[in-house]
Amino acid sequence: MVAEVTGFLRDRGTVVDMTLGAGGHARALLESGVERVIGIDRDPSAVTMATERLAPYGSRFRAVETTFSGVDRDLTDGAVDGILFDLGVSSMQLDTAERGFGYRNDGPLDMRMGGDGPSAADLVNELSEPELADLIYEYGGEHRSRRIARAIVRRRPITTTDQLAGVIAGALGKRPGGPHPARRTFQALRIAVNRELDELAASLPRAVELLAPGGRVVVIAYHSLEDRIVKRCFREHEQVLILTKKPLRASEDEVAANLRARSAMLRAAERVEVAA
Repeated sequence: MVAEVTGFLRDRGTVVDMTLGAGGHARALLESGVERVIGIDRDPSAVTMATERLAPYGSRFRAVETTFSGVDRDLTDGAVDGILFDLGVSSMQLDTAERGFGYRNDGPLDMRMGGDGPSAADLVNELSEPELADLIYEYGGEHRSRRIARAIVRRRPITTTDQLAGVIAGALGKRPGGPHPARRTFQALRIAVNRELDELAASLPRAVELLAPGGRVVVIAYHSLEDRIVKRCFREHEQVLILTKKPLRASEDEVAANLRARSAMLRAAERVEVAA
């Protein structure tokens, strides 16, 4: 949703891209007239790649390796004019088998964006069956979570993405032409491993506080758990003017070009001054 993002943030001073990835949105923002972009990512490989790709923009771009919660006024050199969150996992991470995010390419069952803390393999092999079922249901919305957890526990240890995907497909069956049965479980594990919802809930109100009056925050969420946090924060923050009554969706053309965009939900808000 590059056009929608730049529509809200073009021609601004400093914009913080909180989910830098390979630098696609950062490049589009710089091309749209934004004076300076600070790119944030907890993934060191993303920081390295984006820094190389955006080197031609010189001092207009800076990349920083940190989490959402690591962003403050010291890092941004004061208030900023825009903030972008493009949540979830990037295509770059999904397509790199050794990162262990995807079920289409075999690799170690890792899923850590920053390389620290318990991996997906640790959760799969160490959680009890009820704990695993609850995690898959809560973060993946998978109603067959107990059947999946039971199958995983019976087949442990599981150390690769291919093993896990196979166990889930065996437990649920695979419908020809339908989505992969492991999709929701992989999502749930990734969210848990990286504490994504906790990071978002803690950092989004702080991000609003980083904005100068008139500054805007744009968030692209990919499932209802993320979108619910964004919606609640915008509604409850007294200094927020909501710019999108309902989340914007990707166009049919964009979905055709990038299937991941089919679930994208964009919300935007602007910081306003509150009378004393």
